[in-house]
Amino acid sequence: MASASADLPDDVATLQALLIAARAETAAHLLMIEKLKAQLAKLRRMQFGQSSEKLDAAIHQLELALEDVEEGTAARTVLERAVMPATPDARQHPVRRPLPDHLPREEIVHWPAGIADGDLGCGCQACGGQLRRLGQDETEVLERVTQFKVVRHIRPKIVCRLCEAIVQAPMPSLPIERGRPGPGLLAHVLVAKYADHLPLYRQSEVYAREGVDLDRSTLADWVGSAAALLTPLAEAIGKHAMAGRALHADDTPVPVLAPGFGKTATGRLWVYVRDERPHAGDAAPAVLYRYTPDRKGVRPQGHLQGFAGYLHADGYAGFDKLYAGSPGKRAAIAEVACWAHVRRKFFDIHQANASPVAAEALRRIGELYQVEDAVRGRPPDERRRSRQEHAVPRLANLRTWFDTTLPKLSGKSELARAIRYGLSRWPALTRYADRGDLEIDNNAAERAIRPLAIGRKNWLFAGSDKGGERAAVIYTLIGTARLNGLDPQAYLRDVLARIGDHPINRVGELAPWNWMSHARTVAPTEAVVEGAAGPR
Repeated sequence: MASASADLPDDVATLQALLIAARAETAAHLLMIEKLKAQLAKLRRMQFGQSSEKLDAAIHQLELALEDVEEGTAARTVLERAVMPATPDARQHPVRRPLPDHLPREEIVHWPAGIADGDLGCGCQACGGQLRRLGQDETEVLERVTQFKVVRHIRPKIVCRLCEAIVQAPMPSLPIERGRPGPGLLAHVLVAKYADHLPLYRQSEVYAREGVDLDRSTLADWVGSAAALLTPLAEAIGKHAMAGRALHADDTPVPVLAPGFGKTATGRLWVYVRDERPHAGDAAPAVLYRYTPDRKGVRPQGHLQGFAGYLHADGYAGFDKLYAGSPGKRAAIAEVACWAHVRRKFFDIHQANASPVAAEALRRIGELYQVEDAVRGRPPDERRRSRQEHAVPRLANLRTWFDTTLPKLSGKSELARAIRYGLSRWPALTRYADRGDLEIDNNAAERAIRPLAIGRKNWLFAGSDKGGERAAVIYTLIGTARLNGLDPQAYLRDVLARIGDHPINRVGELAPWNWMSHARTVAPTEAVVEGAAGPR
């Protein structure tokens, strides 16, 4: 800071002119920041569900530009404070939130020069008078300390002098038998890979900088072992999800390295979400991920065997057999189509050419969502009454508008395709209005898919499809933990420490919605007896 001040002129008028210019430049950059943020938000909306390299590159360049502008603005703010530190800042800044109370505090006391460790007996340096403490100023800064530690488990052997019986505490269960990682490290590796999209080779590089040599193959072994250990818990979560009356389903492509060919194939990750919170349901939310090597219709049909109820989904043809039933037997699953999917078609058209027809469609669909905003989180009977009163008439008007507008459009136009899509799925699009426990869209599944779409570049399941199956297990646990308001890493750390000793027929007790009530308790450890029996 001193070097920056040394380069400034001494003339006050010149300093004021520099300050005015700096503030004008800062204001211009703040405006540019807002524009860049708006463009980024638009591109991210477009990116969801796509794999365009040009789009990815555009987002990356905008993010770099945004970082550069924000860094420059921060640097100019520091310069302003150096020039005129007493000048109040006219800009509106958000209120700074206090740092979290649960974080540990380290206190560093800075005593004035000449006062050692709070000893006030030295007297005032100015006049020699007696000193007293007036108060103190406190400033909290957020710091991050990351380091490895080695936990050494020591189990003393105790022998009886009389009968020579030996007692020793059992070794606590480890996530990986005869393995080196503790549950905390293993949970960190899993969350870094599957939630933070950090590939194992990059994690290995990070650990190497911290002085710990963990090569990629070692980390991969740990991930595979952890996934196998956690599979029964993921299956229990899946059973809970499938027990609901309504499901949200979606899928996304993932790259798979075909073994023996060195080429990349395309597998699929499917997501099934049970979330009754929008209609004040009591059941805990859950998300189940399943991996398949392709997108054949038999894949979701197999996943949904035994499920009966309502399926929120897009227009994927593989689901059609589920809705068809069999001769003389009503289908066990009814389709609930997604209004967000319909809206997105008109939104893209309007963004491309500002079509007034698309704008009118968006307005009418927006009215349907306004009805939903008023009843979100309300009980099913209240939601149904509101939908019957407010949504059903609007749906009827929208259907009439679709019917009268379609003949006026070119049959090959994107607008005509969008309207035909809506008309072709009309019964499924309007089914939600007859019940209070269904949703207007499939956004619950799309939210569950979004992390996969964002990190797709890091998902190359090398060697076989087993990598995809392992990923589905971990995603199920991380996603369900998030839905239940848990920190995935804290949850996995505790589950990995307990699951090895937990009865398999009670593994559901470790599900996120049960986790807090079955948290680990400290109990006396039973001794393991070796050698001779007791006295005869």
